Amino acid sequence: MLWLLGCCNFRVMPMALNKKQQELCDGKADDFSDLKAVLINCTLKKDADKSHTRLLLSVAGEIMSKNGVTVEDIHAPSHQIAYGIYPDMTEHGWDRDDWPKLWKKVLAADILIVGTPIWLGEESSVCRIIIERLYAMSGELNDKGQSIFYGKTGGAVVTGNEDGVKHCAMTILYALSHLGYVIPPQADCGWIGEAGPGPSYGDEQDDGEPVGFDNDFTQRNTTIMTWNLMHVARMLKDAGGLPNHGNNREAWKAGCRFDYENPDYRV
Repeated sequence: MLWLLGCCNFRVMPMALNKKQQELCDGKADDFSDLKAVLINCTLKKDADKSHTRLLLSVAGEIMSKNGVTVEDIHAPSHQIAYGIYPDMTEHGWDRDDWPKLWKKVLAADILIVGTPIWLGEESSVCRIIIERLYAMSGELNDKGQSIFYGKTGGAVVTGNEDGVKHCAMTILYALSHLGYVIPPQADCGWIGEAGPGPSYGDEQDDGEPVGFDNDFTQRNTTIMTWNLMHVARMLKDAGGLPNHGNNREAWKAGCRFDYENPDYRV
């Protein structure tokens, strides 16, 4: 199966699922075919084909694709995404900003997975820009008066050959939660090699096998994360999102204080 990487002119073969992952897909009971997912790869590599993070992201993408989810993979460095905290930075001095067109894809998605490599124990600089540009949209509301991100679910994929998987996942998932994404249980996965210089995820070993592909812990967590994202997205979709009692920002602005006694409030 092939899936298109963002707006680029090349295609990437996703990583093949192992036997357990394939069996879970074959035995699914729920219908996920009306769900959409966006996977944003925040690698620092300009060439998407050389990205190690892409390989682990592709496992999640392949599981979702086999379950009927429409998956789009955005390779962030292939786009000119201006840094800043406004929806369109061309209105603030930048000659070009690709974020507005990418935002349309994120907005249409039920599931967002942010993937990043680890550098000096932290997520990549590209990942920080993506988080900041997501934050730039936090002033937008849905038709219930809630954050525009309500009713969506998010996860994180982290790769590297140094410590920091949980730290990076913590940062990404907190940011998504703060914006309004629902974060399922076990919503992150990652792979790290031995400390110090060494092979990265997917690099060829002396025996010709790719590094990390047979790591049961990584493949298990990636699988659980992906299924939890699909399950929560399914529940949110079926429920019409979250109820808006107590989280309607328009009502709050109008004076409503929900469960507080306030007889003069107006909506």
